[in-house]
Amino acid sequence: MTWHLACRRAALALALGLAPLAACAGEDAASAPPAVAASAPRELLVMLRAPTAHARIDGSYAGGGYGDAARAQSQARVGARLAAAHGFTVVTLWALPALGMDCVVLALPPGADVPHSIAALEAHPEVEWAQAMNEFHAQGHADPLYALQPAAAQWHLDDLHAVATGRKVHVAIIDSAVDDTHPDLAQAVQARANFVDDHAWVPELHGTAVAGLVAARADNGMGIVGIAPDAQLYALRACWEVSAARTLCNSLSLAKALSFAIERRAEIINMSLSGPDDLLLGRLIDVALSHRQQVVAAVDAHVAGGGFPAAHPGVIAVADVQSDAPPAGLPGAWAAPARDLPTTAPGGGWRMVTGTSFAAGEVSGLLAVMGQAQARADRSATLARLVRLPGGGIDACASLLNAAQPANTNASAVPGCRALLAAVGPSANMAASP
Repeated sequence: MTWHLACRRAALALALGLAPLAACAGEDAASAPPAVAASAPRELLVMLRAPTAHARIDGSYAGGGYGDAARAQSQARVGARLAAAHGFTVVTLWALPALGMDCVVLALPPGADVPHSIAALEAHPEVEWAQAMNEFHAQGHADPLYALQPAAAQWHLDDLHAVATGRKVHVAIIDSAVDDTHPDLAQAVQARANFVDDHAWVPELHGTAVAGLVAARADNGMGIVGIAPDAQLYALRACWEVSAARTLCNSLSLAKALSFAIERRAEIINMSLSGPDDLLLGRLIDVALSHRQQVVAAVDAHVAGGGFPAAHPGVIAVADVQSDAPPAGLPGAWAAPARDLPTTAPGGGWRMVTGTSFAAGEVSGLLAVMGQAQARADRSATLARLVRLPGGGIDACASLLNAAQPANTNASAVPGCRALLAAVGPSANMAASP
């Protein structure tokens, strides 16, 4: 089962002879890449019930790892026993404090029946559930390129940035590796982490493009302006490039990145990717939502219902604003510019991209701008105060006013963005920002 980052080759990129980013949900069916043959999963994720609190001296669960060697050894013995009982091999053991469980990854022998193996494992009292290791695909300026950015005009970025720029708001980019040395991104990336086993950190196309659309720095004489040019990014590598047109992720790498974002309390979590329903990832998304963290995902227009995680309850699903209709089964999706977007590229350059992956990044940036404008107390309630236009587009000006002045329930009726935001003033709630 596969997940993909939604994107497609932009016409201008073709004209310039640039390599495509990754194949994507924004394409017409005729131009979509050939389907990758589904292969049987060769690894299972087995969620082990955590020992009770009284089993620990301090009664706590250490964030991000095992609090003591005894716990690790105990769970390792459980994993080894399960593997031996069914002819599997232990690949790794990972603590998952966000769910209060531990995850053991088991490799299946050739020819093993996956449903039968899952049922056998779930019969053990130590096992909460077992699932296949799913694969995911990436969906897919003194800022001289600023005038080419569709959102600059459609969302009136100059007017928005006179009020807020996303300062002190944290956005987790769960994607392929971001080029954190890029001149438009070097000051934006506050932390980075690599959750892709056996893949060294090498700047990659998709993650770098999404990061630029969220938070490329403004007024530095180069490139583009991010929707939230003062936001802080967590660059969380959970995906890896197979080729210039294909980026993959899997259940475990995405779960580790989600756990990091949850533990660091990122206000916004961007997941510009799509794949099959995944129980582990769904549970983690629910934890994030319960913490009032906003999860933004790209709609896959080639999948009924928009794909997972876009269709997961509570997730802000983002489609192409130029699409004729919302995807079947996902009428609540939001829409943002998704075509011919200039953005950052590895190695210090810029490129044109198209796809709902990148539309999702823009909405994450808009939420960060709204987050700065909200009072601290309001942020703990919600960041999602988007105002919908007919067809699912976003009234960015009214959304920012709605965030800064939530009592205004008729924001979109006020004509003109600058006039709409005049009462808010610059950096309205900056003193209240954490």
